[in-house]
Order: sequence, then C-alpha cells, then structure tokens
Amino acid sequence: MEKAFEFLRAHKEVALATVEQDKPKIRGFQIMKLEGHTLYFATSPHKEVYRQLQENPNIELLAMDGDISVRAAGRAVFDVPDEVAREIYADNPVLPRLYKQYTDLAYFRLPVTLLDYYDLTPTPPAFEHHEFGEQG
Repeated sequence: MEKAFEFLRAHKEVALATVEQDKPKIRGFQIMKLEGHTLYFATSPHKEVYRQLQENPNIELLAMDGDISVRAAGRAVFDVPDEVAREIYADNPVLPRLYKQYTDLAYFRLPVTLLDYYDLTPTPPAFEHHEFGEQG
C-alpha cells in the first residue's frame, strides 16, 4: 500500500474521472498535496469539473509510468482548511500565474477509499488491492 502512495507522491500528474449525469468525464489533473491516505487538489469554481463534483463527488484517478500504474477512488470533500489552501497555492508555481489569489480557487481533498497498484514488470505481474473505510 505504501508503495502505491509513494508512486502517487512521485507522479502527481493524473487522469481524473468524474461523472456528469450518467456519463464519465476524464481530464488531466495534478495532485497538489498528499497527506496520509488523502490527496488534495485545486480547481476553479467556474470549471465544469467543480460543478460535476458538487453534483456527484465520486472520483476515480489513474497515474501511470512505464509498467506501473496506480488507481485510486473516493469521494471529493470540499472542507480543506485555509492554511492548507494557502500552502497549496504558495507551493505550486503555476497557480499564482493563473489566479490572482489563493481564494480564487476551490480546494478539495480525496480521502482514498480504494487503491490498486499494478506492476507489469515481473512475471507474473504484481497487483495489490486495498480498500479503506469512508473517511471524513
């Protein structure tokens, strides 16, 4: 399990899927912070993804590099503390270029409830599946 979270820590660019009505929507996203089993993200409250998460907070994401991939799932939670939002904004060089201040963004966290780690390098390939209870 920890190697999957270490992989996510090193591979912050992910494909993130949401749902709109009954159709999947996927886009590139960046993990802004990882703490324990929780991933943090930022987005504009004016974007489609924000509206989708408000209507249906279920998320699945995928990070890949070579023969290794990690899939994580859970429900978006929009109660990120102000100090964490400030830290995310300050630590990411792209955000201040796109947004005048940290309060222009919506911050959410993903307490991971499902985690899959795949490594196709060995024979047979390695697969680990982990499920965690709903986290607040």
